[in-house]
Amino acid sequence: MVLNFANSTELIQSATKNKLYLKMVAQLEKDFGLANIPMEFSVDLEPMELKTVLHEKIYVLILEKFSDYLNLLYIIDVPERVVKSIVATDVVEVAEQVSFLILKREFQKVWLRQKYSGS
Repeated sequence: MVLNFANSTELIQSATKNKLYLKMVAQLEKDFGLANIPMEFSVDLEPMELKTVLHEKIYVLILEKFSDYLNLLYIIDVPERVVKSIVATDVVEVAEQVSFLILKREFQKVWLRQKYSGS
C-alpha cells in the first residue's frame, strides 16, 4: 500500500477501508494525552467529524497555546521541515494542513504496526 494521500478525506477513507480507523483514533487520543492536551475522541465519531474536530483543536492550539501545539507536533513526530514548508495565507489553512500531516503520521504509525506485528 502506498501511503501518499492528496488530502485528509482520502486518508480517512483508506483508514476506514483497511480497518485502521479506530486504531488511528486511539493513537491520536494517546498522543494528545502524552502532550497533556485534553482531547477525547468518541468511539462513534464519524470519520469526517474526526477531520473537523482535529482541525478545530489545532486551530485553537496555534492561536492560544502555541507551545502545546509545538509539543504535540514533537510527540506525534511530524517532521519540522514539512511543517515549515506549508504555504498558507491564514491560520485556518495552516491548521487544516497541519491536521492532515498529523492524520498522515498517525495513520503511518498504525499501518506500520499492523504490517509488522504479523496480525
